[in-house]
Amino acid sequence: MSKTVGLDKTDQFSLAPDPSRWKALAFIALAQLMVVLDATIVNIALPSAQHALHISDANKQWVITAYALAFGGLLLFGGRIADLWGRKRTFVVGLLGFAAASALGGAATGEAMLLGSRALQGAFGALLAPAALSLLAVMFTDAKERAKAFGIYGAIAGGGGAVGLILGGFLTEYLNWRWTFFVNIPFAIVAALGAYLVIREPAGTRNRSPLDVPGVVLSTTGLVALVYGFTRAESAGWSDALTITMFIASAVLLTAFVTVEAKVRNPLLPLRVITNRNRGGVYLSLGLAIIAMFGLFLFLTYYLQVVKGFSPVKTGFAFLPMIAGMITGSTQIGARLMTRVAPRLLMGPGFLTAAVGMLLLTQLDIDTSYAGVILPAQILLGLGMGTAFMPAMSLATIGVEPRDAGVASAMVNTSQQVGGAIGTALLNTIAASATTAYATGHLALGATNPELLKLQAMVHGFSAAIWWAVGILVAASAIAVTLINTGRPGGGPVAQSGSGDDVQDEVRIPVVAH
Repeated sequence: MSKTVGLDKTDQFSLAPDPSRWKALAFIALAQLMVVLDATIVNIALPSAQHALHISDANKQWVITAYALAFGGLLLFGGRIADLWGRKRTFVVGLLGFAAASALGGAATGEAMLLGSRALQGAFGALLAPAALSLLAVMFTDAKERAKAFGIYGAIAGGGGAVGLILGGFLTEYLNWRWTFFVNIPFAIVAALGAYLVIREPAGTRNRSPLDVPGVVLSTTGLVALVYGFTRAESAGWSDALTITMFIASAVLLTAFVTVEAKVRNPLLPLRVITNRNRGGVYLSLGLAIIAMFGLFLFLTYYLQVVKGFSPVKTGFAFLPMIAGMITGSTQIGARLMTRVAPRLLMGPGFLTAAVGMLLLTQLDIDTSYAGVILPAQILLGLGMGTAFMPAMSLATIGVEPRDAGVASAMVNTSQQVGGAIGTALLNTIAASATTAYATGHLALGATNPELLKLQAMVHGFSAAIWWAVGILVAASAIAVTLINTGRPGGGPVAQSGSGDDVQDEVRIPVVAH
C-alpha cells in the first residue's frame, strides 16, 4: 500500500471515481480554453486598443508583458494554493477573478487601467490553470479514462491559441477590441457555475502544510525576472544592460529557491516532483516544443496578413487545419494509443512529425501557395503536437502524490509560459537579424524595388527562424525518447528509471485509487 503522509486523516483512501467527473471535465475544458485563447486573442486586438487608448509604441508591449509576468511568476504559488485551499475552491475563485479582471480591461479608459487589468488576469490565471489540470489528475485515475480526459485537455491546450486568433479576428473586425476582453466573462461564469455544482474533489487530497513563504518570494521574483528578461531581449536586444541584469538576477534567485526547497520542511515545490526523470523529461521537452510553436504563430500570422494580405478573420480561419490536426492527434491518435504504448513512443514521433511540418515552412517565399505548402505543414504540425501533448499533459501529473498535484500541474504551465516567452524573444531576434542581413546585402547588390525587397527580407527572416524551430522540435523529440522511460499506463510494472523511488512514484495514484 502506498504512503499517504501529509494527506487528511479522514477518507485517506476514498479516491473512488466521481460519477460526475465527465460533466466536470466539460467545465474544466471550457476554463482551459478561455485561458489559452486569451494568450493570443489580445494580440489581434492590440493595434486597435493602442490607438483607442493612446498607448505609446514603447509601452504597447506591456499589454502582453503584464499578463505574462503575473501569470508566469505566480504559477507555482497558484499551484500550492490549490493544494492548500482545495482545487475546486481555487478553480472557482480563479474563474470569477479572471472574469472581473476581463470586465475591467474591456471597460478600460486609459493605459494604466488596461495594463492593471492584464496583470490581474495573469494573477487569477495563475490560480486557475494549475487548479484545472490538478483536478483532472485527482479525478481521473483509471488509465483508459485518464487517456480520454487528457486527450480532450491536450487538444484544447494545443489548439486554443489558434482559436484565439480566429475569435480575436472576428471580434476586432466586426465589433471592437473591447470584446476580446468581454468575451471571457460568459466563459468564466458558465465554467464557475458548472464547477460549483458538478465538481466533487476527492477527499484526502489536500496538502495542509504551512505555506513556504521564502519559496513563494524566491520563485515568484525569479520567474518574473526570467520572463521579463526574455521579453525585454525581444525589444531592447540581448546585450542590453537591463536584459543581462534580469537574467543574472533570475539565475541567482532560482538557484536560491532550489537550495531553500531542498532544506525546508514543507517546500513550495517538493523536489521529488521535478527530479523524477519522467516528469522532468516532460517539463523540458514540452517547454522546448512551446518555444517552437509560439514562434510559428507569430511568424505565420505576420506572413499571412502582411505578405499575403489576409484580413484578421481570414488569417484566423487559415489556422483551422492546425486546430483540426491537434484535435485529431490528441483525441484519435494519442488517447487511443496511450494505454497501448509507452508515452515516449507517442511524444518522440509526435514532436518529429511536427518538425517535418515546420520543415515545410522553411520553404516560404512571397508567392508560396497556401494549399501547396502552408496547409500540409499545418496538418503535420497539428497531428504531431496533438499526439505529443496528450501523453505529456497526463504524464506530468501521473504518479505524484495527490497532495502535490497542484504544484506538479503548475510546473507544466510554468514550462509552457517560460517556453512561450523564450520562443517569442529568441525566434523573433533571429528573424530580425536575418531580415536585416538580407536587406543590407541585396541593397549593396543594387536592388531597385524597396517594397518588394522589404517583403523578401521579411520572409527570409521568418524562414531562418523557422529552421531553428525545426531543430528545437528535434531536440524535444530526443529528450522525450531519452528521458521518459515509463511503461504504458495500466500496463503492469513501469520501466526502471534509475531508482526504486521512481518506480513507486509511477504507480502511487492507481494503487491508492483502487
